[in-house]
Amino acid sequence: MISLDKLGLEKVYVQAKRWQGSLGRPDLQAFYGALAGQRAKRGVFITTSSFTQQALEFANSVEGMVLIDGSRLVNLMIDHEVGVTSKTIHMPKVDGDYFDEEA
Repeated sequence: MISLDKLGLEKVYVQAKRWQGSLGRPDLQAFYGALAGQRAKRGVFITTSSFTQQALEFANSVEGMVLIDGSRLVNLMIDHEVGVTSKTIHMPKVDGDYFDEEA
């Protein structure tokens, strides 16, 4: 659970699964039911794998549910430098104009 404000009035519930196969609609329906049980308006479902088409359609049919699959998770990690390291590589290039002879 993540509180969006200091008083904890706005909450986002998060479920994360390290998964091999695709997650289906029943997984998201169970999560949505848990959100309703907590009277939560927002939820984020994260997986290291992917979602089935039926799961994607279900998430699009309800309010306040965000899905993050493995590919998007990796991109977010890279963008925000979480769990990754980056290195800048300098590639020198010869300036051809420097060696041009003047007539």
